[in-house]
Amino acid sequence: MRHLQNFRLIEAVARAGSMRRAAEDMNITASALVRRINGFEQEFGTELFERLPGGVRLNPAGELVLHHYRATLSDLSRVQGQVADLTGERRGHVSIACSQALLPYFLPQQIARYRSEHPGVTFSVNIRDRAQAEQELASYSSDLALVFEPVYLVDFQVIETIPQSVNVVMRADHPLADKSEIRLRDCLDTPHIAPSAKYGVRHLLDFAARRGSRRVDPLVETESFELIRHYVLQERVIGFQIPIGLTGFGDPQLVFRPISERDLPPGNLILGQMRGRTLPVASARFAMQVATALKTYSGEEKP
Repeated sequence: MRHLQNFRLIEAVARAGSMRRAAEDMNITASALVRRINGFEQEFGTELFERLPGGVRLNPAGELVLHHYRATLSDLSRVQGQVADLTGERRGHVSIACSQALLPYFLPQQIARYRSEHPGVTFSVNIRDRAQAEQELASYSSDLALVFEPVYLVDFQVIETIPQSVNVVMRADHPLADKSEIRLRDCLDTPHIAPSAKYGVRHLLDFAARRGSRRVDPLVETESFELIRHYVLQERVIGFQIPIGLTGFGDPQLVFRPISERDLPPGNLILGQMRGRTLPVASARFAMQVATALKTYSGEEKP
């Protein structure tokens, strides 16, 4: 598939923003890379890059060419998977853009389960916020997205959806742990650590707080849900998370309770792909497995 090498070089330049840096990344000389790019542009009939003082960037034509290349790779991967299925061998690669909440428990379990039956399949897991996950699908950087409260849902084909309540995460000896029902006002009146605004959990908290003429005012704001889980054990504060990211933790010091739905209705955890795209075999089969697992999932902690 040597004909794809020029496209790989174009992608490398777009990623690096510089001919020189891209040449280093691709282990060729800068002059050879420039000749290849210039030759492609002459044959194609138009320039693909804007030449800037500090480097280069794709112009609109280059964006279209790169999108075509990624779509071609996706189609090629799908055909390779179909051919592998003809011989009874399941191979391929699955790329997933996902929320952090899926990392500690749910996704490792699902990947290991799939690979136990199809050890020839490899995975890449890309941690993305809810807007980035959708961009990953549109650019063919990921086959699937598993994200809490997506932003736009443009060209996003929903495969499965499950509700997830926002939970309070805290030490077992925190006063709120003994409450039969936790109200949003309890949380806002209690020192808390919260995810940053680009995450779905924070979006729901901010919206509900504004509805009550309140605001989320965290002592610590972070992009890491792992930090939230650990920090509540260090200081007498509460944090916030969805239950799918908490189920499976065995630390007896850590408990989690849902915020009352009277104040904060559940959000949606959505599994999806790019609309109209035919996924590679391995990705499509893995999506079916995950969709089934989500249907049977229950993340509420038993009293």
